[in-house]
Amino acid sequence: MSQTLKSTDRPEATLGDASGLSRVCVVGAGVMGASIAAHIANAGVPVLLLDRAVGDDRSSLAKGAIAKMLKTEPAPFMDPAAAKLIQPGNVEDDIEAVASCDWIVEAIIERADLKQDLYRKLEAVRKPGAPVSSNTSTIPLKDLTEGLPDSFKRDFLITHFFNPPRYMRLLEIVGGEATNPDHIENLGDFCDRQLGKTVVKAKDTPGFIANRIGTFWMLVAVRAAIEMGVSVEQVDAIIGRPFGIPKTGVFGLIDLVGVDLMPHINASMKATLPAGDRYISKADDLPLIAKMIADGYTGRKGKGGFYRINREGGGKTKESINLKTGEYARSERFSLPPSAKTAADLLTSPDKFGAYARVVMGETLAYAASLVPEISDDIAGVDAAMTLGFNWKVGPFALIDQIGPAKFAALLKQLDIPVPALVEAVGSGKFYEERDGVTQAFGVDGAYHPVEKPEGVLLLSDIRKKGKAVLSNKSASLWDIGDGVACFEITTKMNTFDDGVLGLLEKSIDHVKTNFKAMVLYTDASNFSAGANLGLALFAVNMAAWGEIQKLIDKGQSTLKALKYAPFPVVAAPAGLALGGGCEIILHCDAIQAHAELYTGLVECGVGLIPGWGGCGEMLLRNQADPKTPRGPMPAPRGAFEMIAVARVSKSAAEARRMHILRKADGVTMNRDRVLADAKARALSLVDGYVAPEKPEFRVAGAAGRTAFDMAVAGMASQGVATPYDITVAGELANILTGGEHDTTEIVTEEQMLELERKGFMSLLHNTGTLDRIEHMLETGKPLRN
Repeated sequence: MSQTLKSTDRPEATLGDASGLSRVCVVGAGVMGASIAAHIANAGVPVLLLDRAVGDDRSSLAKGAIAKMLKTEPAPFMDPAAAKLIQPGNVEDDIEAVASCDWIVEAIIERADLKQDLYRKLEAVRKPGAPVSSNTSTIPLKDLTEGLPDSFKRDFLITHFFNPPRYMRLLEIVGGEATNPDHIENLGDFCDRQLGKTVVKAKDTPGFIANRIGTFWMLVAVRAAIEMGVSVEQVDAIIGRPFGIPKTGVFGLIDLVGVDLMPHINASMKATLPAGDRYISKADDLPLIAKMIADGYTGRKGKGGFYRINREGGGKTKESINLKTGEYARSERFSLPPSAKTAADLLTSPDKFGAYARVVMGETLAYAASLVPEISDDIAGVDAAMTLGFNWKVGPFALIDQIGPAKFAALLKQLDIPVPALVEAVGSGKFYEERDGVTQAFGVDGAYHPVEKPEGVLLLSDIRKKGKAVLSNKSASLWDIGDGVACFEITTKMNTFDDGVLGLLEKSIDHVKTNFKAMVLYTDASNFSAGANLGLALFAVNMAAWGEIQKLIDKGQSTLKALKYAPFPVVAAPAGLALGGGCEIILHCDAIQAHAELYTGLVECGVGLIPGWGGCGEMLLRNQADPKTPRGPMPAPRGAFEMIAVARVSKSAAEARRMHILRKADGVTMNRDRVLADAKARALSLVDGYVAPEKPEFRVAGAAGRTAFDMAVAGMASQGVATPYDITVAGELANILTGGEHDTTEIVTEEQMLELERKGFMSLLHNTGTLDRIEHMLETGKPLRN
C-alpha cells in the first residue's frame, strides 16, 4: 500500500453539514464511478478512487479512468486541475485508506452479490458512522443490505446519479427503514449545494422514479412502433417536441444510452417488480433488439443503433433501421402536419400518428400516475425526476394538466387502460394550481399542498407569480426581489441585446438609484445572453442605416458605463451562454456570481467584428490587475488579444476565471437554482460603504506592440491557422489593444479606448468579409473561415 493512501486511524465521520466532507471514496472506476469522482473533485473535495487490482501497476484501472476523463468531451472536469484532487488506488492494496473518508460511494457492476462482497470489506475499515451509498439504478436497497449487519444498514442509502454526473442535475436519494435520517438530509444538502444537484427523495422500489417511468415509456414506444408500423423517424417526431421531449425522441435516446442496456434493465425490473405490474407486460425481449446487439449495433458507442452513419465509399450518410425487417436505409426527415404540432392536437388526430401518440403517452402517463405514492409521496417529485432525469420540458402530471385530467381519463377509457386513482380523484380539476403566488400540488390525500423548495432557492418564476414587474417592455423587465435589491432580466429570444434592452437598462439604473440598494443581472432562462441581435444588425447594414448602427454602439457603450459607475453595487449572475455583449455586460459589473456551468467569451471576431461596448478595455484591465501578469507594456494586451482574437469561449466558470473574465473575488454557485439568491446576498454585502470604481488609465504598447501582433498573426496565417480575413479583423483588434496612434509614453483614457472600439467596429462592419461572416452565422450557426 502506498504511504499516501495508508490510514489505519478510524475517527468518527465528520459529515455533519454541507461543508463537513474532508474526503470521499468512490469505488468503481467505470464511466459512472469515475465521473462521480470527477464531479466531487469539481466541488473541491479530495477523492479516493478505487477499482480492482490488475496487472503490474495494480491501480491502473483507476489511473486510466482519470487519464481518459482528461480527454473526454463533454469534459467531466470543470477544470483539468481538479483531476489532481483524485487519488487512484485499488480495493486490495488500499482498502484501509477508506478509513480516511467521510462518505463512500459504490459504483460497481449491477450485481447484488458483488456489491455485498464489497460492502463487507468496507464495513471492516470505514469510519464509524461514515455513510455508504450505492449508485445503483435498478436494485432495491432492501436487496442490497440483506444479511448485512445493522451497523451497516444504519449508514447505508442509495444516491442515484444520472449520466453524465457533471451535467445531469437529478439525484435520487433512497433510504431504507433502518437508514439514519441524518445521512439523507446531510448528503442531500451536500449534493444540492456543493454538487449542484436537485435532490429528489424516492422510495425503495425498483428503478426508483425516473428510470421506472422513463424505461417503461421507452419500452412502450418501441413495442408500439413495431406493432403499429411507425418508422424510427416518425416516432422521434411524434414523441418529441409536441410533448416537450428532446428532439432525440425515443430511438435517438436509446442510441445515446446504449441499446444493449435495454435487456439488462428489462431483466432486472421483471425480477424485482411485483406480479401484475404493467411494466412486466411490456418487458418481453424483442428479437430485433437481440439481433442488433449481436451484430454490434449497440448505439452511438458501437457501430450505430436505430440510427447509424454509413461511410461506405468515403461518404457519410445517415441511415435508420426498418423496425420490421432489421435492414438499414437512408434516413428520411419526417415532419408532423401543421395540424398536429401540440400534444392536444396529436392525441385527437385521427391518423396513425395520433393513434400511436395515444397509445404511448396514454400508457406512460397513466403508469406514472398509478405509481404515486408507491415511488414518491408527491407528484412534484415525480415531475422533477422526469424533467431533470430525462429532460422532459414538463413532468407527467404537468402534461396531464395540459391535456386536462378529465379528458385524459376519458382517453384512457377509450384505450381500455385503467384510470389511476389519482386521476379519478382530481376529477375535473388540475394537479397544479396557483394560489396567492404559490404553486400548490394535488396530494394523495385529496388536498392541495405548497410545492416546497429548499432553503436558499430563489427563482424569478416565483417572483413573477406574486406581482408585476417594476419596469418592463417587450425586451426586458426589472423586478423587486426583496431586501432592497432589484433584478434586471432580459426577455428577448436567446436574451439577445436590442435597443429595447439597452433602453430599459438605462431607465432601470435611474430607478434603482432612488428606490433600491443594489441590482442583480439575472435570468431563469437557460442562457444569460447570446449577445447582440445579429439579424437586426445585418438588416440595418443592408438598409445602409449607418447612423442607426452608430447610435446603437454609442448607446451600448454609454449604458454599460452608466452601469459600471452607478452609485450602487451591481452583481451579474450569469449561467449558460454569456457571449459577446452578454460577456461585456458582466465585465462592467462590480462582482460576478456565476453558475458553475458558464460558457462565456468575447466572440465578435468569429463574425468579423470586435467587441464594441467596452469589452476590449475591460479585458485589458483584468489582465493588468492579475498579479501573475508580467509587468511591461505587452503582457496584458497579449493576454486580451489571445482570448478575443480566437473568439475563445469558456467551458466552465473555472475556465472563465483562468481567462480573467471572472476575478479572484468573484463567486461560483454549483446549483443553478441558487444563483439568484447567492447573487442577491453578494450585492447586499457590497452595499455598506459602497463607492463606485474610479475611471481607469491605460499604459499601451503603441506601434511596436502592434507590429508584434501583426507578425504573430502573419505567422499563424502562414501555418494555415489564420485565414486572410482573420488578419484583417486581428489588425483592428491589435490597433485597439495597443492604443491606436498613442505610444508607450502616453496615458490612454477609458473614453479614448471606447473611441478606438467604435471606429474599429464601424470599419469592419463596412467590410464585405464581415457581412459574409454574419450571413453565414445566421444561416448555419457556424463561423465562416473566409
